[in-house]
Amino acid sequence: MTTHGISRRDVLRTLAVGMAGGSVLQVIPLEAAELAHQLVHKEKAAAPAGKYTPKYFTARQYEAILSLCDAIIPKDEKSAGALEAGAPEFIDLLTSENDEYQLAFGGGLMWLDTHCIDQYGNVFMGCTPEQRKEILDLIAFRKNAKKDPGLSQGVAFFAFLRKMTCDGYYTSKIGIQDLQYIGNVTRSEWPGCPALPE
Repeated sequence: MTTHGISRRDVLRTLAVGMAGGSVLQVIPLEAAELAHQLVHKEKAAAPAGKYTPKYFTARQYEAILSLCDAIIPKDEKSAGALEAGAPEFIDLLTSENDEYQLAFGGGLMWLDTHCIDQYGNVFMGCTPEQRKEILDLIAFRKNAKKDPGLSQGVAFFAFLRKMTCDGYYTSKIGIQDLQYIGNVTRSEWPGCPALPE
């Protein structure tokens, strides 16, 4: 499949390389992110069970990515979450085209499992929901790495995963709807800012 003379692989590689510099929303054209989401959607539609097949992560690693993305942007009464938006698939697709992402995610998931084994005697996905929350509460804040340098790799991994999850979410149709972005739409009158809640 080509888009304007550029192969699918070239677009994905460019998207993955460009993301290393910052958020998709700041660096990568929205069209390129939309293409990644379209590729995932087409693959899921063509699959017999309608499921995405990971390109980079093993089944066990991908299960952990799904759990982590869901913890970062869960579904709520207002909108769908990272899983429904396709953030894990977006992350896997880009990781399959970027050596630095592979190193960051592979090393981060290995650190997470090792730390959980040391603390709880089980890999991350084998831990109880309470134990998973406990470890995520530790690695979600950079200040914890200052107190305990042994958490540094976990904190860096989670920060990168959080950024990628947000990029995957907010470049999806679900994420754009959640932002209530309407684009360049002319208005005959401006109602002003909404009142602050009491």
